[in-house]
Amino acid sequence: MKVSDFDYPLDESLIAQTPILKRDESRLMVLSRKTGEVSHKNFYDIIDYLNPGDALVLNDTKVIPARLIGVKEETNAIVEVLLLKDKGDNIWTTLAKPAKRIKVGTIVSFGDSLLKAECVKVEEDGIREFKLIYDGILMEILDKLGSMPLPPYIHEKLEDKDRYQTVYAKNIGSAAAPTAGLHFTNELLEKIKEKGVKVLFITLHVGLGTFRPVMVSDIKDHEMHSEYYSMTKEVADELNKVRENGKRIIAVGTTSTRTLETIMTKYGKFQECSGNTNIFIYPGYEFKGIDGLITNFHLPKSTLVMLVSAFSNKEYIINAYMIAQKEKYRFFSFGDAMLII
Repeated sequence: MKVSDFDYPLDESLIAQTPILKRDESRLMVLSRKTGEVSHKNFYDIIDYLNPGDALVLNDTKVIPARLIGVKEETNAIVEVLLLKDKGDNIWTTLAKPAKRIKVGTIVSFGDSLLKAECVKVEEDGIREFKLIYDGILMEILDKLGSMPLPPYIHEKLEDKDRYQTVYAKNIGSAAAPTAGLHFTNELLEKIKEKGVKVLFITLHVGLGTFRPVMVSDIKDHEMHSEYYSMTKEVADELNKVRENGKRIIAVGTTSTRTLETIMTKYGKFQECSGNTNIFIYPGYEFKGIDGLITNFHLPKSTLVMLVSAFSNKEYIINAYMIAQKEKYRFFSFGDAMLII
């Protein structure tokens, strides 16, 4: 199976540069997995597609203000560092640019030396490991010095950094937002609960895979980077009950999907656990953990398009994306949403 099979022509003027004023007033395309039929709604209509006893599973990861601009101590050259993954002992996996200027031993200073970073390992494709040096609490320092790591296709300045967080973001650790969740408001979630739907939270910290395009021609040659996930006993028990009662599990986003599928593949049921996953879902994969998926419109040839194609049907997905462009839906992180059921 070729990566090029998941390409589609995109009108770049449809790439959303800023979030919509009210989260749940974004548009919602509803796609039938069985027929490929498409209907057009607003996101607040999502409640009409959720039934009492169903479970809505959301990723409560919180994005770190992880994009840092500093200077090399030896030369004062400007360096950009994107913190991706905390490896412990203040060692972080990062993307650095210009990477060629960063060697082992290079020290980068941020905010008049409020934070320093020493390169301790050089890897390929701009990846560097840095040891962070600071006094105080790192997250407070990042709040002062860092900015939100918006995807490269967003060129507008984000006026309110909370708009690149879900309203339920809790567990700090992501290098990118789980963007399908950006459409929910607290009021909408309360209405969903009042309808008898179980609103449950798992965690997956979005990492390097979000920033890396697929560079191979054959899908099977692509290797996903691992990301940390966790599920509590309470959530696992609720999800198993939903399954036993014949109700549906609706995943909010590809990150929630990958977490649920990882756990079901590993254990055959939901259970309390944590670890790292590099699960790669593409057509031919047999889903074990979800019955519906809420997601945004994704980049051509991305692993995310492959995942939604696996859950539905590649032809249905590409056709839906063509309809979305004709109907002027907004694409990607700050764009509109799709419900696949």
